[in-house]
Amino acid sequence: MAKIHITLKLFATLAPYLPENADHFQISDGTTVQALITDLHLPSDAVKLIFVNGRKQETTYVLKPGDRLGLFPPVGGG
Repeated sequence: MAKIHITLKLFATLAPYLPENADHFQISDGTTVQALITDLHLPSDAVKLIFVNGRKQETTYVLKPGDRLGLFPPVGGG
């Protein structure tokens, strides 16, 4: 399967999972956000917000070459 590159950003408590090559991260063409979350070994409930190129997306989104993916954990307030 062909490979593509994306920019990956993990925020707050997800930051320790960020790979070194996140600015030019290689994935298989056709990879969904959910598949990438699984590949990164992120806890299943760790990701609350997903942004691709500045727009909110779902885990079913299929990543495209050059996408900028940002994953955010649940945020508490009060």
